[in-house]
Amino acid sequence: MTEISILKIEDDTTVDGPGFRTSIYCAGCNNHCPGCHNPQSWDISNGVFTHIDVIFERIKANRFSNVTFTGGDPMCQPLAFARLARRIKAETDKTIWCYTGYTYEECLASPDKKELLEHVDVLVDGRFILSQKDESLLFKGSRNQRLVDVPKSLLTGRVQIFEYNPFPEFDDLSLVKPVRLVVEGVAV
Repeated sequence: MTEISILKIEDDTTVDGPGFRTSIYCAGCNNHCPGCHNPQSWDISNGVFTHIDVIFERIKANRFSNVTFTGGDPMCQPLAFARLARRIKAETDKTIWCYTGYTYEECLASPDKKELLEHVDVLVDGRFILSQKDESLLFKGSRNQRLVDVPKSLLTGRVQIFEYNPFPEFDDLSLVKPVRLVVEGVAV
């Protein structure tokens, strides 16, 4: 597989993982989750089949962004995405996040999906469940979904959750010094 059905490529997005990302929105999804924010992505024929070399050059041209595979569901085109991911890892220092409606365990059980999984840094897994929708969650749409640290999970043989803290300076609140507030000459 040397082509991927693509809906669009979005440069410098900040919603599909931490920092700036080049997000590859693919066509094709078999999950058809009720309440999906992107139902036009379900039909693979809604995309444009694009050679992975063209996609890679677009990714490589954006020196400061990492990469996100989303859609649709990249696990519906796992071998082509695996080839792209292999090249990204071989020729850049970019991280790869991948969104899928399949669970990590389902991806691991499928040889084709596992091939892609082996080149992904974080897998956002699980079907979107409308009754568990939570807009306060970072990088996921419903509470059942997980941010899986794929390298650690493969190494340990157990799912390891990727812990993301957007405010690392507040990890240890004991380091925060108390502030004395003075309003118009009166200590508060």
